[in-house]
This record gives sequence, C-alpha cells and structure tokens, in this order.
Amino acid sequence: MKSMPDPYHVVAGSGDRIKLADGRWLIDAISSWWCMIHGYAHPDIVASMVDQVERLPHVMLGGLVHDPALQLAQTLAQWLPGRLNHVFYSDSGSVGVEVAIKMAIQYFINSGVPGRNKIAFLTGAYHGDTTGAMSVCDPDDGMHQMFASLLPVHRQLPRPPKLGVDASEYLGRIEQILMSDTSIAAIIIEPVMQGAGGFYLYDPSVLKGFRLLCDRFEILLIADEVATGFGRLGRWFGVDFGPIVPDIMVLGKGLTGGHIGLAATVATDDVFDRFYTDNSRNALMHGPTFMGNPIACRAALASINLLTNTTLIQISAVENQLRQLIELNDLPHVTDVRVMGALGVVEVNDPMVLDGLTAFAVDRGVWLRPFGTVVYTTPPFGISQSNLQRVIDVIREWFEHY
Repeated sequence: MKSMPDPYHVVAGSGDRIKLADGRWLIDAISSWWCMIHGYAHPDIVASMVDQVERLPHVMLGGLVHDPALQLAQTLAQWLPGRLNHVFYSDSGSVGVEVAIKMAIQYFINSGVPGRNKIAFLTGAYHGDTTGAMSVCDPDDGMHQMFASLLPVHRQLPRPPKLGVDASEYLGRIEQILMSDTSIAAIIIEPVMQGAGGFYLYDPSVLKGFRLLCDRFEILLIADEVATGFGRLGRWFGVDFGPIVPDIMVLGKGLTGGHIGLAATVATDDVFDRFYTDNSRNALMHGPTFMGNPIACRAALASINLLTNTTLIQISAVENQLRQLIELNDLPHVTDVRVMGALGVVEVNDPMVLDGLTAFAVDRGVWLRPFGTVVYTTPPFGISQSNLQRVIDVIREWFEHY
C-alpha cells in the first residue's frame, strides 16, 4: 500500500462522470466496479431514496416488514426466470454469497442428508472477500492465498473452456468428479463471465451442462450474478445465455443502480420449502442488521423500473462501439481482446505493461483502473457515444505509444 499513489479525491458524480476535488471531471469507464449501470445520481433513483429517508430510513426485518422490501421481493420474483420466488436480503454481494452457501448446505441438512457439506467452485472463481465467500474463490490465482489456513476446504473444479470452444470433453470431466464425490451440496458459478478472475468469458453451453449434471446428481446450482446481472453482458442475467434456471441466485452491484449497498439471495420454491417447516431448527439463521434496508429497496425498485428493452438496445450499441478495441489484438504485448455487452477487455502478457495507465488516463479525462494483466471498461449503459469513444481512444493511445 505504501508504494501506491494517493487516491484521487472525488467530490461529485453525474451521469457517466465523476468530479475530482481539483475541479477536473473524469469519464468513469468502469462504473465504480461496474455497479453504476445508470450512471451517477440518476434523478429517479435519488428521488426515491430521498422520499424513503423521510418516511422510514431503516427498520429491522426481525419480526417486522415494510412495503419496499415486499415490493422488491415481488418484483424480483416476477422478473427472474423459473420459480426463483423467495428473496433473502443482505447488504453486499459477498454476504449474499455467504447466505447462498449456508442455504445450500442447510438445504441438505434439512432434507436429512447431512453428508453433503461441500461447495464446488470453478478455477478462476471470485465470489467475495468475506470468509465463506473466500473459501469458494480460486485458492491459487485468487487474492486470498494468505488466509488459506483460515478457510474451509471445498471442491475446486477445472475452469470451463473459452468462449467458442466445444465444452463436451470438459463436461465429461465434471461428470466424473460428481460421480466420485458425494459430499458436494452445490456448484457455484459466475455465469459466462468470471469477473475478478480476469474477465474470463466461457462458453454458454457450459450452463446447460451444469444444470443437467446438477439435476442428475441431485445437487444445487448457485448462480453468482453480482457482476453479471442486470444487463452487463447484453442479456438481463448471465443464466439467460443458457437459458437455465439456477436453484439459488445471488444479486448485488447493479441491483440498486450502484447508489447504495444491497444484495439479494433468491431461491426456488423447492429450496424454500426445506426451510419453511414447523421445526424451528430448519430456519436459516442469518440476520444482517441492515438487511432489506428501506432506502436501498426503494433504490432497487427505481433502478429496475429504468431497465426496459430500450436498455438492451443501449447495451448493444455500447457493445458495437467497444468492438473497435479488437483491432488492438495485433499490437505487441496484447494477448487477447474480449467484448461482450457493455464489457470490453484488453489482456496483456505482463502486468508491467499497464503500469502507469491510470495516471495516463486521468490526465486525459478518463478513469480506468487496470486489474492484473487486463485493462477493462464497464461503462454505464447510457454513456454518451462521444465519451465512450474517448475511453476507447485513450486505451488505444496507451498501447500504440507504449
């Protein structure tokens, strides 16, 4: 940390830009870790939050309930695929994953099958920074190696083949693993795109394969849609590329349009029914203080109301413009360029190639923050064509003059 530059001091945000304390405005090319899907300070979301804070800023959900929590749960149940009808709120994507892990393992305890107590996760996976979430992240190439002695050991699966590569052989390997390991309660995946794992895109056929294998071996499928949900990849959810219906889905980031922290772990009727019994020991014992915060629920309702078919058209236009990045494939040091929906990624062969890129971009009015060997852009869906072109030009300029 000591060797890192001081952070840039942000004082305001509007649309697709943030304002620094020195008066400069920067185009936010990564939407604050891709959560600001509508841009900053969207008037509809802000108005809903202001209205709610004057009515009821917060109340616990232990023995109490409020309209925004009910309305958001109903909205999600109507929108999400299949029978994903039961919503458990928390305040961050990592905690939403924790809830999903506990839910999956307790599902089998409540079903009288306590031996299924492991979660299978993919090589390259990232599901959050809390302890349970860390235990299903890649233990070798992830960011949590120093905590290995703290974490429970779950089952690591091979990484799926890249986008466009036949997955038949891969799914056969997964089948063999599931046949030999009866301790697995669930498989957790980031559908189609592994975010912090290098923005790795894998073939959508894997989704159907996982769904069929989970059904065959009677284990649960958890879709971590914290990064992929709400249109980022060009469809509302990553599972829509299957299309498949997971048993449990985790939502976060864009759920509130990025305006306030909120996550939701959504389960099917079948999963819910194993908890909803006369035996109080079957209840899910997890209760974050700020779960289902009314202000956050109102923000989420406003954000979802802004998402229409026109949004998907916007995302398609962003994708078409981002395809200009593909021409960088021929440059030295660039190993791959990937574009899907409102996501553009340029991967290099050495992280030092990206050293200094952030300051270079800031000097040109753009906020970019490379991650490992990739520089990526995940702009707000409504970013102006001229501002997105500026982002693309800055990335191109960096590589052409490196």
